Amino acid sequence: MDTIYFDNAATTPIKTEVLNEMIPYLTKEYGNASSLYTIGRNAKRAIENARKQVAELINCKPNEIFFTGSGSESDNTAIKCYAYANKEKGKHIITSKIEHPAVIETCKNLEKHGYEVSYIDVDEEGILKLDELEKNIKNTTILISIMFANNEIGTIQPIEEISKIAHSRNITFHTDAVQALGNTLIDVERQKIDMLSLSGHKINAPKGIGALYIKDGIEVEKFINGGHQEKDKRAGTENVTGIIGLGKACQIANRNMEKHIKYLKKLRDYYIDRLKKEFSEKIRINGSMEKRLPGNANISFKNEDSSKIIYKLDEKGICVSSGSACSSGNTEPSHVLKAIAVPEEYINCAIRTTFGDNNTFEQIDYLIRCLKNIIK
Repeated sequence: MDTIYFDNAATTPIKTEVLNEMIPYLTKEYGNASSLYTIGRNAKRAIENARKQVAELINCKPNEIFFTGSGSESDNTAIKCYAYANKEKGKHIITSKIEHPAVIETCKNLEKHGYEVSYIDVDEEGILKLDELEKNIKNTTILISIMFANNEIGTIQPIEEISKIAHSRNITFHTDAVQALGNTLIDVERQKIDMLSLSGHKINAPKGIGALYIKDGIEVEKFINGGHQEKDKRAGTENVTGIIGLGKACQIANRNMEKHIKYLKKLRDYYIDRLKKEFSEKIRINGSMEKRLPGNANISFKNEDSSKIIYKLDEKGICVSSGSACSSGNTEPSHVLKAIAVPEEYINCAIRTTFGDNNTFEQIDYLIRCLKNIIK
């Protein structure tokens, strides 16, 4: 039985085009990018080409892209390295209550080191309360970190309005764009973003590669001490094949974005319409429908157990999730669903279905038939 994969927010398969771009650097072009001989120089050129491809997707300069090992590393680096480099200006940071654990846990860690963090509420659709954001700004606030789009419910934040508020008070603005990349337009120049985190395995590149955009002029401490890689910020021999894969995936995403978004939205809307027809009053859509990532459908089934649904669907060859893959071992209700005030009868029964280019309407029909059998 072939696996039907509906969990593209957790990870995505590597595209054939991406893999083909990587293979030579796993075989013949295996040189260290810091070496002076030909295969070393070839690796260096490939890295710089990938840097350009990533930069083009978010509209920044190539020298503003720093490669990392993951989206979580990018979040940790942006927040910690900025906080440590700018502690003389203040030690107050603002974030939201629905951030990815990579942001929330980093902020909690900073609190142990004398920093103050304000966690801002969101409304019932998961959209940041801008008035509360403004009220929490202090003279000591140095950083605002708000995710571009939520990984569980798909809500897209008012990024330009947030950055405007931040810059009106001379505060640096960071956004975790791991889920948004390739699924909605990102333009760091137009949206006035100072730092941005992204990850490869969410856009059909390999796992273990990410990047951090840092606008020229933003001061951060070194990520990793040692050699002089990544403009002397992140020491360590580069993950050449991962970087090349990320670059190629960004190039493909840039080329196909309009078509990709349109198709995913059709799949999502078809799925939700089928659910409404088959399950009527038993379902609850979590998050905003208007301001939402095109492939995200987070649906709660009243008084059901999401774990049981997931296991039974798995027996039928279908992969879905109950929320963030990073929190799958946690038995507590989702912090995101709690923040948007999901009623008790719905909070432990959310199923996140996230679509990709490989999914079809026929697969959705099969998913609906399986759900009808599971949920009597």
